[in-house]
Amino acid sequence: MSDYTPMAPPPPPSGGSGLKIPILFGAVIALLAANVYLFLQLDKVRTDVSKNREALATEIANLRETSSVTTQTSRRNLDTLRDELEAARRQASMAAGQAKVEAQKHADDLARRLEVEQKKAQQAVQGEISQVRETATATSSKLGEVSTEVGSVKSEVAATKGELEKTIADLKRVTGDLGMQSGLIATNGKEIAALKALGDRNIFEFTLGKTKAPQRIGDIAMQLKKTDPKKNKYTVDVVADDKKVEKKDKGVNEPVQFLVAKAQGRPYEIVVNEVKKDIIVGYLSTPKVVGR
Repeated sequence: MSDYTPMAPPPPPSGGSGLKIPILFGAVIALLAANVYLFLQLDKVRTDVSKNREALATEIANLRETSSVTTQTSRRNLDTLRDELEAARRQASMAAGQAKVEAQKHADDLARRLEVEQKKAQQAVQGEISQVRETATATSSKLGEVSTEVGSVKSEVAATKGELEKTIADLKRVTGDLGMQSGLIATNGKEIAALKALGDRNIFEFTLGKTKAPQRIGDIAMQLKKTDPKKNKYTVDVVADDKKVEKKDKGVNEPVQFLVAKAQGRPYEIVVNEVKKDIIVGYLSTPKVVGR
Protein backbone atom coordinates (compact mmCIF):
# COMPACT_ATOMS: atom_id res chain seq x y z
CA MET A 1 0.00 0.00 0.00
CA SER A 2 1.29 3.50 -0.83
CA ASP A 3 2.52 5.66 2.02
CA TYR A 4 0.21 8.32 3.30
CA THR A 5 0.08 10.67 6.26
CA PRO A 6 -2.83 11.34 8.66
CA MET A 7 -5.41 13.77 7.36
CA ALA A 8 -4.13 17.33 7.41
CA PRO A 9 -6.49 20.28 7.69
CA PRO A 10 -7.65 21.26 4.16
CA PRO A 11 -7.07 24.76 2.84
CA PRO A 12 -9.78 27.16 3.98
CA PRO A 13 -12.68 27.38 1.48
CA SER A 14 -12.98 30.61 -0.45
CA GLY A 15 -16.16 32.61 -1.01
CA GLY A 16 -19.51 32.60 0.74
CA SER A 17 -20.76 29.49 -1.10
CA GLY A 18 -18.54 27.33 1.09
CA LEU A 19 -20.79 28.15 4.04
CA LYS A 20 -23.91 26.64 2.48
CA ILE A 21 -23.32 23.02 3.44
CA PRO A 22 -22.23 23.76 7.07
CA ILE A 23 -25.22 26.07 7.50
CA LEU A 24 -27.65 23.48 6.14
CA PHE A 25 -26.03 20.78 8.22
CA GLY A 26 -26.24 22.95 11.32
CA ALA A 27 -29.92 23.61 10.61
CA VAL A 28 -30.71 19.90 10.44
CA ILE A 29 -28.67 19.16 13.58
CA ALA A 30 -30.69 21.86 15.31
CA LEU A 31 -33.88 20.24 14.00
CA LEU A 32 -32.88 16.83 15.35
CA ALA A 33 -31.84 18.37 18.67
CA ALA A 34 -35.22 20.13 18.85
CA ASN A 35 -36.90 16.78 18.23
CA VAL A 36 -35.08 15.23 21.20
CA TYR A 37 -35.88 18.31 23.31
CA LEU A 38 -39.57 18.08 22.44
CA PHE A 39 -39.69 14.40 23.45
CA LEU A 40 -38.08 15.30 26.78
CA GLN A 41 -40.55 18.15 27.24
CA LEU A 42 -43.45 15.80 26.53
CA ASP A 43 -42.18 13.41 29.19
CA LYS A 44 -41.84 16.33 31.63
CA VAL A 45 -45.38 17.50 30.86
CA ARG A 46 -46.75 14.02 31.49
CA THR A 47 -44.93 13.94 34.83
CA ASP A 48 -46.38 17.36 35.74
CA VAL A 49 -49.89 16.15 34.89
CA SER A 50 -49.47 13.16 37.19
CA LYS A 51 -48.09 15.36 40.01
CA ASN A 52 -50.93 17.87 39.65
CA ARG A 53 -53.52 15.11 39.85
CA GLU A 54 -51.90 13.64 42.96
CA ALA A 55 -51.68 17.10 44.55
CA LEU A 56 -55.36 17.76 43.80
CA ALA A 57 -56.41 14.43 45.30
CA THR A 58 -54.29 15.08 48.43
CA GLU A 59 -55.62 18.62 48.87
CA ILE A 60 -59.24 17.56 48.48
CA ALA A 61 -58.68 14.70 50.95
CA ASN A 62 -57.17 17.15 53.47
CA LEU A 63 -60.07 19.56 53.03
CA ARG A 64 -62.55 16.74 53.52
CA GLU A 65 -60.75 15.64 56.67
CA THR A 66 -60.67 19.21 58.02
CA SER A 67 -64.32 19.67 57.11
CA SER A 68 -65.23 16.45 58.85
CA VAL A 69 -63.43 17.49 62.05
CA THR A 70 -64.99 20.98 61.96
CA THR A 71 -68.45 19.54 61.33
CA GLN A 72 -68.15 17.06 64.20
CA THR A 73 -66.98 19.81 66.57
CA SER A 74 -69.85 22.08 65.52
CA ARG A 75 -72.36 19.28 66.00
CA ARG A 76 -71.08 18.55 69.50
CA ASN A 77 -71.33 22.24 70.41
CA LEU A 78 -74.83 22.49 68.96
CA ASP A 79 -75.95 19.31 70.74
CA THR A 80 -74.59 20.65 74.03
CA LEU A 81 -76.42 23.96 73.58
CA ARG A 82 -79.67 22.18 72.69
CA ASP A 83 -79.42 20.02 75.81
CA GLU A 84 -78.74 23.08 77.94
CA LEU A 85 -81.65 24.93 76.30
CA GLU A 86 -84.07 22.06 76.94
CA ALA A 87 -82.92 21.85 80.54
CA ALA A 88 -83.32 25.62 81.00
CA ARG A 89 -86.82 25.55 79.55
CA ARG A 90 -87.86 22.71 81.79
CA GLN A 91 -86.44 24.59 84.78
CA ALA A 92 -88.30 27.77 83.74
CA SER A 93 -91.59 25.91 83.43
CA MET A 94 -91.28 24.47 86.94
CA ALA A 95 -90.06 27.67 88.64
CA ALA A 96 -92.22 30.45 90.10
CA GLY A 97 -91.86 34.17 90.69
CA GLN A 98 -88.40 35.73 90.28
CA ALA A 99 -86.76 32.31 89.77
CA LYS A 100 -89.00 31.71 86.76
CA VAL A 101 -88.08 35.09 85.24
CA GLU A 102 -84.36 34.35 85.62
CA ALA A 103 -84.77 30.81 84.29
CA GLN A 104 -86.66 32.10 81.23
CA LYS A 105 -83.97 34.74 80.62
CA HIS A 106 -81.30 32.05 80.79
CA ALA A 107 -83.28 29.92 78.31
CA ASP A 108 -83.60 32.89 75.92
CA ASP A 109 -79.84 33.51 76.12
CA LEU A 110 -79.17 29.85 75.29
CA ALA A 111 -81.58 30.04 72.34
CA ARG A 112 -79.73 33.06 70.93
CA ARG A 113 -76.37 31.37 71.39
CA LEU A 114 -77.71 28.25 69.67
CA GLU A 115 -78.91 30.36 66.70
CA VAL A 116 -75.50 32.08 66.43
CA GLU A 117 -73.63 28.77 66.58
CA GLN A 118 -75.90 27.29 63.91
CA LYS A 119 -75.16 30.23 61.58
CA LYS A 120 -71.42 29.89 62.26
CA ALA A 121 -71.56 26.18 61.46
CA GLN A 122 -73.41 26.86 58.21
CA GLN A 123 -70.92 29.55 57.17
CA ALA A 124 -67.97 27.28 57.99
CA VAL A 125 -69.38 24.46 55.86
CA GLN A 126 -70.13 26.85 52.99
CA GLY A 127 -66.59 28.29 53.23
CA GLU A 128 -65.03 24.82 53.08
CA ILE A 129 -67.23 23.91 50.11
CA SER A 130 -66.17 27.13 48.33
CA GLN A 131 -62.50 26.38 49.08
CA VAL A 132 -62.81 22.88 47.65
CA ARG A 133 -64.51 24.30 44.56
CA GLU A 134 -61.81 26.95 44.10
CA THR A 135 -59.07 24.35 44.48
CA ALA A 136 -60.75 22.03 42.01
CA THR A 137 -61.26 24.90 39.54
CA ALA A 138 -57.64 26.05 39.83
CA THR A 139 -56.30 22.53 39.42
CA SER A 140 -58.66 21.89 36.52
CA SER A 141 -57.32 25.05 34.88
CA LYS A 142 -53.74 23.85 35.40
CA LEU A 143 -54.58 20.46 33.94
CA GLY A 144 -56.18 22.24 30.97
CA GLU A 145 -53.00 24.27 30.43
CA VAL A 146 -50.87 21.14 30.69
CA SER A 147 -53.15 19.29 28.26
CA THR A 148 -52.80 22.19 25.81
CA GLU A 149 -49.03 22.05 26.22
CA VAL A 150 -49.07 18.29 25.62
CA GLY A 151 -51.05 18.84 22.43
CA SER A 152 -48.61 21.55 21.30
CA VAL A 153 -45.58 19.36 22.00
CA LYS A 154 -47.16 16.43 20.15
CA SER A 155 -47.87 18.67 17.15
CA GLU A 156 -44.29 19.98 17.10
CA VAL A 157 -42.87 16.44 17.41
CA ALA A 158 -45.14 15.25 14.60
CA ALA A 159 -44.10 18.20 12.40
CA THR A 160 -40.41 17.58 13.07
CA LYS A 161 -40.80 13.86 12.39
CA GLY A 162 -42.76 14.60 9.22
CA GLU A 163 -40.07 16.96 7.95
CA LEU A 164 -37.35 14.37 8.59
CA GLU A 165 -39.40 11.66 6.86
CA LYS A 166 -39.98 13.98 3.89
CA THR A 167 -36.25 14.66 3.62
CA ILE A 168 -35.51 10.92 3.69
CA ALA A 169 -38.21 10.33 1.04
CA ASP A 170 -36.50 12.92 -1.20
CA LEU A 171 -33.23 10.95 -1.20
CA LYS A 172 -32.55 9.05 -4.42
CA ARG A 173 -30.89 5.82 -5.50
CA VAL A 174 -28.83 5.82 -8.69
CA THR A 175 -26.33 3.52 -10.39
CA GLY A 176 -22.73 4.13 -9.37
CA ASP A 177 -19.63 4.18 -11.57
CA LEU A 178 -19.14 0.43 -10.99
CA GLY A 179 -22.61 -0.25 -12.39
CA MET A 180 -23.94 -1.20 -8.93
CA GLN A 181 -27.11 0.19 -7.39
CA SER A 182 -26.10 2.85 -4.91
CA GLY A 183 -27.41 3.51 -1.44
CA LEU A 184 -29.50 6.61 -0.84
CA ILE A 185 -27.71 9.68 -2.20
CA ALA A 186 -27.67 12.99 -0.30
CA THR A 187 -27.07 16.20 -2.22
CA ASN A 188 -26.82 18.70 0.63
CA GLY A 189 -26.17 19.01 4.36
CA LYS A 190 -29.82 18.53 5.32
CA GLU A 191 -30.05 15.27 3.39
CA ILE A 192 -26.70 14.08 4.81
CA ALA A 193 -28.07 14.61 8.32
CA ALA A 194 -31.18 12.63 7.31
CA LEU A 195 -28.94 9.79 6.07
CA LYS A 196 -27.19 9.73 9.43
CA ALA A 197 -30.53 9.70 11.24
CA LEU A 198 -31.68 6.81 9.04
CA GLY A 199 -28.69 4.81 10.29
CA ASP A 200 -28.42 2.29 7.42
CA ARG A 201 -24.78 3.14 6.62
CA ASN A 202 -21.79 4.87 8.18
CA ILE A 203 -21.44 8.44 6.92
CA PHE A 204 -18.12 10.32 7.04
CA GLU A 205 -18.28 13.92 5.85
CA PHE A 206 -15.15 15.54 4.46
CA THR A 207 -13.73 18.71 3.01
CA LEU A 208 -10.74 17.53 1.02
CA GLY A 209 -8.06 19.85 -0.33
CA LYS A 210 -5.07 19.13 -2.56
CA THR A 211 -2.18 17.74 -0.48
CA LYS A 212 1.08 15.87 -1.16
CA ALA A 213 -0.11 12.67 0.54
CA PRO A 214 -3.44 10.82 0.89
CA GLN A 215 -5.66 11.87 3.78
CA ARG A 216 -7.55 9.41 5.96
CA ILE A 217 -11.35 9.44 5.78
CA GLY A 218 -13.10 6.68 7.72
CA ASP A 219 -11.07 3.50 7.17
CA ILE A 220 -9.70 4.49 3.73
CA ALA A 221 -7.56 7.32 2.39
CA MET A 222 -8.09 9.80 -0.44
CA GLN A 223 -5.89 12.24 -2.31
CA LEU A 224 -7.38 15.03 -4.41
CA LYS A 225 -5.54 15.29 -7.74
CA LYS A 226 -7.44 18.02 -9.59
CA THR A 227 -10.72 19.92 -9.77
CA ASP A 228 -12.71 21.63 -12.54
CA PRO A 229 -15.27 23.91 -10.83
CA LYS A 230 -16.75 25.08 -14.15
CA LYS A 231 -17.67 21.54 -15.19
CA ASN A 232 -18.18 20.32 -11.60
CA LYS A 233 -15.60 17.58 -12.20
CA TYR A 234 -12.81 16.22 -10.00
CA THR A 235 -10.21 13.44 -9.88
CA VAL A 236 -9.11 11.59 -6.74
CA ASP A 237 -6.93 8.63 -5.80
CA VAL A 238 -8.58 6.16 -3.40
CA VAL A 239 -6.31 4.07 -1.18
CA ALA A 240 -7.85 0.88 0.28
CA ASP A 241 -6.75 -2.73 0.79
CA ASP A 242 -3.13 -1.74 0.00
CA LYS A 243 -4.20 -0.55 -3.44
CA LYS A 244 -4.47 2.85 -5.04
CA VAL A 245 -7.29 3.41 -7.55
CA GLU A 246 -7.74 6.57 -9.58
CA LYS A 247 -11.28 7.92 -9.91
CA LYS A 248 -11.01 10.33 -12.83
CA ASP A 249 -13.31 13.14 -13.96
CA LYS A 250 -16.17 12.32 -11.59
CA GLY A 251 -19.17 14.60 -11.27
CA VAL A 252 -21.08 16.29 -8.46
CA ASN A 253 -23.58 14.00 -6.64
CA GLU A 254 -22.32 10.99 -8.61
CA PRO A 255 -21.85 7.87 -6.45
CA VAL A 256 -18.20 6.87 -6.91
CA GLN A 257 -17.95 3.21 -5.90
CA PHE A 258 -15.11 0.89 -4.93
CA LEU A 259 -14.91 -2.46 -3.20
CA VAL A 260 -13.16 -3.26 0.08
CA ALA A 261 -12.50 -6.89 1.01
CA LYS A 262 -14.10 -6.77 4.46
CA ALA A 263 -17.34 -5.31 3.04
CA GLN A 264 -18.06 -8.63 1.28
CA GLY A 265 -19.19 -7.24 -2.03
CA ARG A 266 -21.09 -4.25 -0.73
CA PRO A 267 -19.60 -1.08 -2.21
CA TYR A 268 -18.08 1.87 -0.46
CA GLU A 269 -19.34 5.11 -2.02
CA ILE A 270 -17.93 8.61 -2.29
CA VAL A 271 -20.40 11.39 -3.07
CA VAL A 272 -19.06 14.88 -3.72
CA ASN A 273 -21.66 17.63 -3.36
CA GLU A 274 -19.50 20.63 -4.20
CA VAL A 275 -16.40 21.20 -6.36
CA LYS A 276 -14.32 24.33 -5.88
CA LYS A 277 -10.78 25.31 -6.79
CA ASP A 278 -8.53 22.62 -5.28
CA ILE A 279 -11.26 21.60 -2.82
CA ILE A 280 -14.10 19.08 -2.83
CA VAL A 281 -16.86 18.75 -0.21
CA GLY A 282 -18.90 15.59 0.30
CA TYR A 283 -19.11 12.35 2.25
CA LEU A 284 -17.97 8.72 2.32
CA SER A 285 -20.70 6.09 2.80
CA THR A 286 -19.72 2.61 4.01
CA PRO A 287 -21.73 -0.54 4.91
CA LYS A 288 -22.95 -0.52 8.51
CA VAL A 289 -21.82 -4.09 9.23
CA VAL A 290 -18.65 -5.40 7.60
CA GLY A 291 -17.11 -8.85 7.63
CA ARG A 292 -14.38 -9.87 10.02
